[in-house]
Amino acid sequence: MHRYDAATDELASAVFDYALTRVRMDPPPLDGPRSPEELARQAGPTITEEGIGGLEALRIFKDVLAPATISANHPRYLAFIPAAPTNASVLFDLVVGASSICGSTWLESAGAVHAENEALTLLATEAGLPAGSGGAFVQGGTSGNLSALVAARRRAADDRSHPPRRWVVLAGAEAHSSIDHAAAVMDVDVITVPTPDRRLTGPAVEDVVAHLDEETRAGIFAVVATAGTTNLGIVDQLDTVAQAADRLGVWFHVDGAYGAAALLAPSTRHRFDGIEQCDSMIVDPHKWLFAPYDACALLYRDRDRAVGAHTQKASYLDAVQDGAFNPADVAIHLTRRLRGLPFWFSLATNGVGAYRDAIETTLDLARRTAEHIAADPRLELVREPDLSVVVFRRTGWAALDYERWSEQLLRRGLAFVLPSSVDGETVMRFCFVNPRTTIDDVELILGTMGD
Repeated sequence: MHRYDAATDELASAVFDYALTRVRMDPPPLDGPRSPEELARQAGPTITEEGIGGLEALRIFKDVLAPATISANHPRYLAFIPAAPTNASVLFDLVVGASSICGSTWLESAGAVHAENEALTLLATEAGLPAGSGGAFVQGGTSGNLSALVAARRRAADDRSHPPRRWVVLAGAEAHSSIDHAAAVMDVDVITVPTPDRRLTGPAVEDVVAHLDEETRAGIFAVVATAGTTNLGIVDQLDTVAQAADRLGVWFHVDGAYGAAALLAPSTRHRFDGIEQCDSMIVDPHKWLFAPYDACALLYRDRDRAVGAHTQKASYLDAVQDGAFNPADVAIHLTRRLRGLPFWFSLATNGVGAYRDAIETTLDLARRTAEHIAADPRLELVREPDLSVVVFRRTGWAALDYERWSEQLLRRGLAFVLPSSVDGETVMRFCFVNPRTTIDDVELILGTMGD
């Protein structure tokens, strides 16, 4: 099973051929889901006592399973937050898998962690964080937000002489669901700060705090702002939120999982003023920085604060606690895949300038799409886009109309778009992160909405 023999060589050729076929697809097939019954019938039993062989398993994946998945890098995949990994990052992901390196400690993976740290340093520099900032790549935004808040609570616990009755996080009404989830995992409370125009501000934070009782106020340990909300792409007023957190003496965390990629774009850099004051931040390269799933860059202003919160202690780990930096010591993980390496390789291959251009391309497409919608009497913009999310309504349509239209587009293999909701109203949402999506694609989709 582990020996490299003739059968393995044949399988390797088949796997590499299929991988190259996928990379060369321009565009890839959109495809779509099938029912469990249909997949069971078409694939048949695949896990057996004797094994079905690698070539047969690959055939089933290629002919049955892969077509039952949606290609997130299709240029007309505009639902959720799409992905558009570069060819370089996809190809290097094969190298990461083949290399069998555990990315937990410097001892095991010094060279690879050095490369990841270069990519993290770029992101920290773009955000304006001071020299010496750092962190690690984790699975995704949920893991990143949880890890940052654990570090925040640890700092608060270390700095306060008495623990509060309940620990409290402040977050805006448009914060990602992972903040509530992290709070539930940590058994802390979230107080939602009202945002009448959906953008969190420092004065709104301070107004909420002013109306809290002293016991609740004593439990606040972090304020979370969002740099690009998932539903509407809104960047909170980071500078005033940072000032409010500073006056409160609490940790300032920025969830930039989707939107902070636009730090690299000159046209939107001003929207992130104040992010340089954060104690921690996240951004997901697998979203708008053209890396494969899954990779979240978790950054701390003071990495030592995270080390104190996350380092696991055990006799079998004594050998790696020698003063060297270990990625396992700054987040909720121990064993860790080197998920930042494909991002590093693509940056090294293509250059940061190519990333700036690609992000600007998608931002320009969002602006042009908003203009097109504003000029169409059938359509109405819900809000001018901050970044690359465009939300609009089709006049006269109800929820069922949007759902039927969305299902028809996917069934035809034309596009994957999904309705969302704003204040209980069903609307349509486009998210642009793929620089290969064009205004022609947008006009093709909008043209199917009927007269």
